[in-house]
Order: sequence, then C-alpha cells, then structure tokens
Amino acid sequence: MLTASTMDAAGTILPLAYAVVDSENDASWKWFFEQFKHAYGERPNMCVVSNRNESILKATSIVYPDMPHYSCMWHIWTNIRAKFKKGHLKLSELYFATERSYTLDQFNERMSKIEEIDPRVKAYLYDIGCHRWSRVHATVNRTWTMISNIAESLNAVTKYARELPIVELLEYMRTLLERWTKEKLLKAKGTFTYLGFKFNKELDDNRTLSHKLRVRASTDYIHTVLDGVRRYIVCLANKRCSCGQFQLDELPCPHDLAALRHRDESFEQYCSPYYTRKNLLCTYEIPVNPLPEESKWNVPQHISEEVVNPPTGGKRQPGRPQKERYKTYDEINSKKYKVSCGNCGEEGHNKRSCKNPPKKNKILCS
Repeated sequence: MLTASTMDAAGTILPLAYAVVDSENDASWKWFFEQFKHAYGERPNMCVVSNRNESILKATSIVYPDMPHYSCMWHIWTNIRAKFKKGHLKLSELYFATERSYTLDQFNERMSKIEEIDPRVKAYLYDIGCHRWSRVHATVNRTWTMISNIAESLNAVTKYARELPIVELLEYMRTLLERWTKEKLLKAKGTFTYLGFKFNKELDDNRTLSHKLRVRASTDYIHTVLDGVRRYIVCLANKRCSCGQFQLDELPCPHDLAALRHRDESFEQYCSPYYTRKNLLCTYEIPVNPLPEESKWNVPQHISEEVVNPPTGGKRQPGRPQKERYKTYDEINSKKYKVSCGNCGEEGHNKRSCKNPPKKNKILCS
C-alpha cells in the first residue's frame, strides 16, 4: 500500500491519499502520483520529503518536474552510521544542528566542525546535495518537516491491516479516516487559540524568550533587537529577521515578538495561514461518508466486468518464514488487548503496576 500524508495545523498526521498496488516499483509510484495530481493538482510551494526511494524520485520528477524533492534527515543519518561507522553523540548533535540551521553562517560553521571529526562525512553530505537535506538551502520552506516520520507513523498504524484481504483492508482505512476526521474536528472546535496546538505552543515558547530582549526602533517597521551582546535586525514589512527563523518557520521568532510588543501590535498577520484554527476547521469540514451494504453498491459496469487474477507470488525472502498468525479485522480494530502480568500472572495489568504478591514457582523433586 502506497500512502501520502502531511501535517495539519494542530501538528498531527493528515493522510492525503493511499492506494493498493501489486508492488512498490517505478510504475506503481508513477501511477500513484498521477492520481494524486489529478485529485490535488499542483499548488505553490509544494515539496516531497521521502527516504530517498529511487522509485519516488523518478515518479515525482516525471509527474511533478518543477517540484523539489527533499530527503529525510534521519535516513541520511542512519546511512552515515552504517557507511562510516560514526555514531557517537558529538557528530550526531552536529549533523542534526547543521541540517536545522537557519542561516548560512551557522551552516558553514557547523560543517567545518563536522569536517574536523571526519572529512568523509562532510564530502558525503555535499555529494547528496545540500539543497536536499539542509533547511537553509531548500528552495521551498520546509518549516518543521525535516523527517518522514509522518509516513512512518502511518505505516505503523496500518502495519497489521496490510495483511487483510483487499476489501477488509480498504474498509479498515475508511473507518480509520472516518474516526480520525471526527476526533480531529471535535478537537478543532474545542480549540480557542488563533493557531493550532503545535504552533501555538511554539509561539508561546518564543514569546517567553522575547521578554528578556531589548528593542531599538529605526523606523516603523525596522527594529534592532538586542540579546546580550548579539543584535538582530527585524523587518516587519518583509516578515524577515537576520536570525533566519522568522522567514523559514513562517512564524514570529522571539526577536519579531519583541519588536511587535515594542509597537504594541498583534502577531496574527505575521503567521502562516496554514497554522491557524480556521484552516484546521476547513481541513476536517468534509466528512468521510459511511459505506452502505454491499448489495446497494453502485458499481460501474467496466469495473464489475473486469477480471482480477490472483497474485502470482513474489520472490521468496531468504530465511525461515515467520509463523506469526494473521490477525483478523476485529482484532486489528480492537483497542483492548489482554495483557498478562509478569509478576502474578493475572490479566488486565502489567508487572510495573502490579500490587499482588509474586507468583511462586513450583519446584518438582524426584
């Protein structure tokens, strides 16, 4: 099953499309993105973040030739660890800080420190292309989407459902999206802040940091913000700050909030409309419709007459096949699983929360 997803204004998973194909190959991904383009079109500032899958790279370059394709920073890091056997903490912190850099000066300084640890890692990162993994080099603002964790989380949710027959798999996905849409709409209606949860929290953190800053106005829209010995230039008219965070996150940074407080001005017009509660409500205003009984389905004639042959069977994987029993549809949908305590053996709780005396082992003597 192929999926495409993004993040909504609350910072949660928003599935965009899914499809069941015979295998994950070039033709399947090309067909998937063709259907995706037919449904969503081509919008400004679109981008794709993936695990550098070759089929996805080829498909997007054909269907969306002008859309940038970025790489998940976590998958690049796992490749570095495997290729150069470099997994120590200092290099890890430097790599992720380099990728999240907001300015070129920060980026170059951190890349120099990576070179001091291992020049091969620096060369490897440059070979990939800085525009594919670095936030400051990206041609489209990636904001907080630096990893493909959204897709991985969706795969984890649907892991066991993928073992179901095709009809039950599709029904599982429909009921999953139906439940998510209802729950997220209720949360959106219960949100009374201007921004969604994730971005409102980020704004609150920036507002806390802004209280220790000093502001000196040059014009109505240009301000110098002093943070100890450091100084930053904020231009409210262009929504830019010399720290780089304001324009790349599309959310007021601490320096911008300090300037806005100096002007006694609100922050709303300086936030991306994608982060707002209004946008969140619009996202989930269209419901996932219930499915009637199979006898009442209106199936087009060309679909009913199509003959679907059974799968021919793929290449057998090496090693002994797993004997794990496939879960039923009801088991996958169920939220309650029986858990046996490792301390007393009873069900309904685990060993950590157990208050019963430990179960004694029986010893048989001959």
